[in-house]
Amino acid sequence: MRALRSSLVAMVMVALAACGKSSKTTPPPAAPPARPAPPAAPTTPAEYTVIIKSTWTKANFPLDYPNDAHFSGMIGASHNARYTIFAVGRRPTRGLERLSEEGKHSPLNDEINEAIKQGNALQEFESGGLKNWKDSMVATVRVDPAHPLVDVVNMVAPSPDWFTGATNVSLIENGAWVTTRRIVLPAYDSGGDDGTTYKAPDKDANPKKATTRNTNRHFVVHGKAQPVAVLIFVRKS
Repeated sequence: MRALRSSLVAMVMVALAACGKSSKTTPPPAAPPARPAPPAAPTTPAEYTVIIKSTWTKANFPLDYPNDAHFSGMIGASHNARYTIFAVGRRPTRGLERLSEEGKHSPLNDEINEAIKQGNALQEFESGGLKNWKDSMVATVRVDPAHPLVDVVNMVAPSPDWFTGATNVSLIENGAWVTTRRIVLPAYDSGGDDGTTYKAPDKDANPKKATTRNTNRHFVVHGKAQPVAVLIFVRKS
């Protein structure tokens, strides 16, 4: 009996020793990763001059270049991430469709003003059209920390439904308003018309198609679609 007790005690001691060794080799649980600090952002509004210069010239785009080539006036808005005038892969709004087909700012201006009422846009801006490529279209836009993004569009005319512009341009960099920003602008097809030449007869798309980058042969040079304009933002204050 005494021998049995000694055996049991020995077994318990071995088990306890094994547990002790196990606890020594088990690493402590890893601490959860620290959450990254939110990106810095400006605390005050800023104002920018918006400039569009055309590169859509006969020398750059010789195929069927129209003798009455021009840009409609630009129209745009400063906004937050919940609003955009256009997006590749999304069907055009009525306002974008009319802008791209006729160069008209209405009803796109109404759509922007509705976004302003909802708090998703801060300011609409626009300019007159452009015929002399030696000149530029110029407008002014105000941004603030809640609306740091800018969209701008204008019709490439004459055309079925082609336009140029930019969407979701952020004017913040490294926590501050940028001094200047320059962006090359491609041609887009709004998806509202099925025409394929500059002066094609009206051929309304039904249903509307998604907006795409325009790779029509008129904008492709040496196998690559070329930009038709340059957009420049210059901070005023």
